Amino acid sequence: MPAENRRQIRKSTLAEQGQEKDLAQATIEERMAMVWPLTVSAWAMMGVDLRGSRLQRHVERVVKRSDDPNDAL
Repeated sequence: MPAENRRQIRKSTLAEQGQEKDLAQATIEERMAMVWPLTVSAWAMMGVDLRGSRLQRHVERVVKRSDDPNDAL
């Protein structure tokens, strides 16, 4: 097996979690890269297809204020 395909696996107890020295030096981008495959797998198990459009679908409403103080929104 090529060296770039090897991964180190470590067994730890629940009390030892969060004390890993190698993850303390990781950037946010590196941590996201580690978690993303797990996220995709979790969504796939729920039946969500992530291959669809990546467009943001946020809906907002803009209401212009009236100059009349008696005018209720």
